[in-house]
Amino acid sequence: MRNDNEPLQARVEPVSSWSKVWLVPMVALGIGIWMVYLELSQQGPMITIEFQSAEGLEAGKTRIKTRDVDVGTVKEIKLAPGSEGVLVTARMSQEAESLLTEDASFWVVSPKVSLSGVSGLSTLLSGAYIELSPGSSGQTATQFRGLDDPPLTPAGAPGLHLTLSSGEEFAFSEGDPIIYKGLTVGKFENVYFNYAERMVYYNAFIHAPYHLLITRNTRFWNASGIKLDLGAEGISMHTGTLQTLLTNGVTFGVPDHLPAGDMITERSFFHIYPNAEKASAPHREFSQDYLVLMEDSVKGLQVGAPVEHRGLVIGEVLAVNMPMQDMPAFLDRSYHIPVLLALYPGEMGLKDSTEGREQLTTQMDNWISQGLRATLSMGNLLTGKQFVDLQYHPRLAPEQLVSLSDYRVIPTIPGDFSQLTQKLTALLDKFNDLPLEQLSTDTGQMMNSANNTMEGLQTTLSKLNSLLTDVEDKQLINQLTHTLAGLEGLSADYASDSTGYGELRQMMRRFEQTMLQLQPLLQQLNQNPNRLIFGGAVKEREPQAKGNSND
Repeated sequence: MRNDNEPLQARVEPVSSWSKVWLVPMVALGIGIWMVYLELSQQGPMITIEFQSAEGLEAGKTRIKTRDVDVGTVKEIKLAPGSEGVLVTARMSQEAESLLTEDASFWVVSPKVSLSGVSGLSTLLSGAYIELSPGSSGQTATQFRGLDDPPLTPAGAPGLHLTLSSGEEFAFSEGDPIIYKGLTVGKFENVYFNYAERMVYYNAFIHAPYHLLITRNTRFWNASGIKLDLGAEGISMHTGTLQTLLTNGVTFGVPDHLPAGDMITERSFFHIYPNAEKASAPHREFSQDYLVLMEDSVKGLQVGAPVEHRGLVIGEVLAVNMPMQDMPAFLDRSYHIPVLLALYPGEMGLKDSTEGREQLTTQMDNWISQGLRATLSMGNLLTGKQFVDLQYHPRLAPEQLVSLSDYRVIPTIPGDFSQLTQKLTALLDKFNDLPLEQLSTDTGQMMNSANNTMEGLQTTLSKLNSLLTDVEDKQLINQLTHTLAGLEGLSADYASDSTGYGELRQMMRRFEQTMLQLQPLLQQLNQNPNRLIFGGAVKEREPQAKGNSND
């Protein structure tokens, strides 16, 4: 029997180490590991994109898209080392891994309004996103530099890349159009200025199939703004498209005097001409330089101004007032302004070659000795632009051939406008030399004297008028008296009972008898007018009607 004061003894029984309760967390852990593995296996690589700004981007929200399909999500945004930009870390999808090549492009798509158009309107509600443009390289990458603006030409787009250059006073910007017959066929991609050459270079792209139009003889020219032409038919205006009116643009074509040429298949260089006229002008490789020393004002004469002969362009102006040695100072009376000209043998009917240039040199010496002279002429009265005109003046005294600084000098004569100015100046000088004050004083005195003379003459004429009036009245009365007396005598002589009246009646009777005697003669003369010429022996035969010869 057990004592109540004795402590109870616990019965120790061995417990099993496995419990069915552990199945639940183990199953949950397995499912979690499977889900993590599945998630990690479906995720793409983590990439880093460097942007100038994080405007419009949010970690965990901003999507990365290509062709409007989500291919990634922004996970983190932080400043780049040195605070020169921001680093955007994004997780890409597994499907996008093949798109992450080293030449892939990323840029932020947001609402944007420009002269070229409106883009990114869909992001007004959904927010900005990052656009991925796949490249063509076979090398993969995870570090990228984002673009500030979307590329104008997608990678791999069919077409032709060109490099255009311009040294003129006009410039183009990225996105400006390239136009052909009113159609936008390409755009400027980027601009580069070469400081050493002082030239602007443009990388441009021509979309397919218009790139087939680019040949070796293609020329580009500026098509911006409005062009006004003042011709014989009036004023004409030429414009490009609305976009070229607001911004800038170029167009291209093949000049009429050139064949189409071989098609361009790789990047090539082309020059942008200022207008269609200069683009269509024949390209001359050979020229001969000449110097003219102008006495007239060269205001309005610019570099590039034409050199003409009888209205035909044979050269251009290369420099105005070019620096030369052994020349007097500008303000010296004997200073002549040196103007350098370039004459093209190809424009003067000679070959565009070294042989043609030598022939031009020989002929110019002969022409100068025969009276060839250079003068400045007004090309446009509205703008005041001048050009150099070469004309023959055989009446002028021949001049010796002169060279200055290895340039042959063409003699000059004053231009028509300068000659007119000189004549007007000489006329004004003569007018100024007239003694106008003395002439005015003498004229005043003469007018006073003439006034006094006129007053005296008026008094004399008044007196003479009174005298003549009296004389005329008296003479008129005497003449009327004598006239009336003569009429009375004549009336008395020819009264019905006077002697004169009887004599007049007798004379009228004799005249009537004479006319009666002449009446037979007049009738014969009326019938035979030739009687006075042939006398009575000639008797005109009456014309007889002739019948038909067969009768």
